[in-house]
Amino acid sequence: EPPKENEGVTFSEDKDYLAEYLELYRQNEDMVGWIKVEDTNINYPVVQSVNEPNFYLKHKFDKTYSAYGCPYVQENCDVQKPSDNIIIYGHHMNDGSMFTGLMKYRNKSFWEGHKTITFDTLTDRHRYEVIAVFKTVVYTDSSDSFKYYEFTDAENAAEFDAYVAKCKELSLYDTGVSAEYSDKLISLSTCEYSRNNGRLVVVAKRVD
Repeated sequence: EPPKENEGVTFSEDKDYLAEYLELYRQNEDMVGWIKVEDTNINYPVVQSVNEPNFYLKHKFDKTYSAYGCPYVQENCDVQKPSDNIIIYGHHMNDGSMFTGLMKYRNKSFWEGHKTITFDTLTDRHRYEVIAVFKTVVYTDSSDSFKYYEFTDAENAAEFDAYVAKCKELSLYDTGVSAEYSDKLISLSTCEYSRNNGRLVVVAKRVD
């Protein structure tokens, strides 16, 4: 018989999947979680394609072609372990969908009313507290480029602290919140159009 599409990924009934995600996972075993930010359109399944890292840049959750894509985790991050920093990408669309809502975090007043973000895995619910919101540029070695996407797991506390310090140094405002080596982070990334290859990144630490 021909191999199934996700050969090697087996669905297991004994995993404690959250009921509301079970059916979605059966539809697409690339699903790793669900992201939600109150008072934005960010309320989406999150996927990860390890073998074809940027597949969901141009494909929807059902794997059909779409310029909207689907929020996805960088291929070298482990959502279940989890990695020290889970990087999640989503498009900035003109109609306000996907990760466009992250732009609201440019305003400190929005952050003040939305200090936490929900990122559930398939098995656990988690809330994250925003520690920094920054703009940077990618694909360049210029001095104003911060390669936040290169940090997924810290070798030691100093490496973790350096990432957090850089995020806070670049932050558009001071959240008064930091993180330490034992904390787990998410970095939500979307395009930011004030500069060529610009990105806006919202970094948050897991609080429960």
